Amino acid sequence: MIYRLLADFVLILHFLFIGFVIFGGLLALRYAWIALAHIPAACWGAFIELTGGVCPLTVIEVGLRRIAGDSGYSDSFIEHYLLPVIYPLGLTRDIQFWLAGLVVLINVAIYGGLVYRLWISRSICRRRGS
Repeated sequence: MIYRLLADFVLILHFLFIGFVIFGGLLALRYAWIALAHIPAACWGAFIELTGGVCPLTVIEVGLRRIAGDSGYSDSFIEHYLLPVIYPLGLTRDIQFWLAGLVVLINVAIYGGLVYRLWISRSICRRRGS
């Protein structure tokens, strides 16, 4: 029972990490320090998608499920609703490349906007100081 709960916890953590990879840049617009964690996370997410690698969270989750005696996923709420989002059926390498490109594009746009805002605010401060 405990291993199944731990596996569910890792699944939720994985889901949150994916959300952070995709949308964490939006938090960085409000809290610039978040970029220190988000940029490496986004790079990792893009790397995993582009190389077809396996995220360590997947390995941990599957290992915990095997220890729990599960041969696959059962129909708990978490598994029923979150698994198809994290592990969609029919995921191909082409789709993974598109997803990686989308993650990169979203984050380049967000960080480009952040850099532009910082540049504008600094130029305004310089004009006021002159």
